[in-house]
Amino acid sequence: MASTITTTSTSKRREKFRRAFEMFGRSFLLPVSVLPAAGILQGLGSAFTNPDTVKMYPWMANHAFQFVMGFLSSMGSAAFNNLPVIFAVGVAVGLAKHEKGSAAVSGLLGFLTLHVMLNFLLTSTGKLVNTTGMNPTAAKLALADKMQTSVLGIQTMDLNVFGGIIVGVIVYFVHKHAIKMHVPKVLDFFSGPRLVPILIMPAMSLAAVVLFFVWPTVQTGISALSVAVLKSGTVGTFFYGVIERLLLPFGLHHGLNWPVRTTALGGVFHIAGQEYQGTIAAYMAALAHGGAINPMITRFSSGKFVYNMFGLPAAALAMYSCARPENKKRVGSLLLAAAATSFLTGITEPIEFTFLFVAPALYGIHAILVGITMAATSAMGAAYLTPTGHGLINFIIYGVLQGPRTHWWIMPLAGVFCAIMYYFVFRFAINKFDFQTPGREIDGEITLHGKEETRQKMGVHTLKDEQPKKESSNGKMSTHNQAIELIKAHGGPDNIVSVDACITRLRIDVKNKNLVDSQKIVQQLGAMGFSESGMQMQSIYGGHANVLKMEIQDMLGLTE
Repeated sequence: MASTITTTSTSKRREKFRRAFEMFGRSFLLPVSVLPAAGILQGLGSAFTNPDTVKMYPWMANHAFQFVMGFLSSMGSAAFNNLPVIFAVGVAVGLAKHEKGSAAVSGLLGFLTLHVMLNFLLTSTGKLVNTTGMNPTAAKLALADKMQTSVLGIQTMDLNVFGGIIVGVIVYFVHKHAIKMHVPKVLDFFSGPRLVPILIMPAMSLAAVVLFFVWPTVQTGISALSVAVLKSGTVGTFFYGVIERLLLPFGLHHGLNWPVRTTALGGVFHIAGQEYQGTIAAYMAALAHGGAINPMITRFSSGKFVYNMFGLPAAALAMYSCARPENKKRVGSLLLAAAATSFLTGITEPIEFTFLFVAPALYGIHAILVGITMAATSAMGAAYLTPTGHGLINFIIYGVLQGPRTHWWIMPLAGVFCAIMYYFVFRFAINKFDFQTPGREIDGEITLHGKEETRQKMGVHTLKDEQPKKESSNGKMSTHNQAIELIKAHGGPDNIVSVDACITRLRIDVKNKNLVDSQKIVQQLGAMGFSESGMQMQSIYGGHANVLKMEIQDMLGLTE
């Protein structure tokens, strides 16, 4: 009995930790969702205003053209130069389940309160660095030496993106409890969502006092960890690649990716006399300032282009070659569509989920190959990075257009070896262990996870596809009807606890997962793939996931 109780308690703790980690990771999605667009603007602007590029193509020196490109670059830099405050508001909104407007105002107010109070404490204790009379570069170096910086015009301690995340998390806890607090009748006007920003000011002032004494030690620890990450070199890149892929099926990879991309955990870099934390900010700064790009900035990203554009398509080719001859025609078109999606856009789930469900061990092999690819690409000196979406489109924008300093030609060279490695390793493993990859099923039925997925993603519709979608006037199942069927497929309204979505996945928490019809979700309702994580059902719908989330929430009267 004691053993059973211990096991149950351990299981609950594990589930609680998993959900907290997942919630933390998903809270990054809102603030980082702006980065791809901002990155494209700044990437294009930097590419065409780069002195080396202009020297190679003199026509680019045209003043009107340079004005337009500089305009685009400035638009993008508005986001990258203000990441801490974007994270403060974004994380607060992402974590809040209700009254997100109150959370947003509280996030901004909390961020301002934190830094104003830190400025007050630095001034009062005589620790504020005096930069009067210094040129801009000397002033930045003097501030960096004392771990200080300027945020929105406030000279304060340099918390960088961590400061925004800390504010967002504190706002979440204050918001969670304050919004339900009962206040005296005479103060009713200040109850509920209006109480949160009021309470956040003393809360953040207290946090400022704590950080004033604690942060220097924490900063020293983070700096040491950052140095350790950088010194881990190729080995660290390998393990990052393996772990990140193993977290993907559970939807937990965001909790690893975004801290590395946006905080000092991804490294601290000095560019043109200024310190940048996280790989994205450092890469954008490197593009803007010109000169050589440190491959350590891009080592967690450059290899992803290689296995997305060459490795996984080669894995698809290996699965096709191992299919039964009578199934090759049908499975070939599906694998080709999934491979093309991975190559062009960097969306890999159509292929990965295809063999994840039928051969989990093959997915483990894939994770190891990812680690090898990322480590090798970084070691070769590749120096290109994208905030998200490691496909051909972003490779051209962030790699090729930025000129030779990104060493973009390494990608196709590494890609050839990566494709050969993937093809032969996959082919050997499939035949050796008789993995039932698409086209090899004993009953002859093609069960590619993503048959509907690839057609939807590639915009391919056939008469056969239209038959089950006759509910709508244009031959396509409406979002409303799709939501109704999804509710039924998850056991009905009474079985659904909450509905959420990330970038590509519809996430529905249920009471009884035995009532969930995953086959219907994948085969009839257009999901590109399906997986479970505890009591959470995750259906892959790409960018349509958020639309379905809102439709289902409206139907069930659920709030976020």
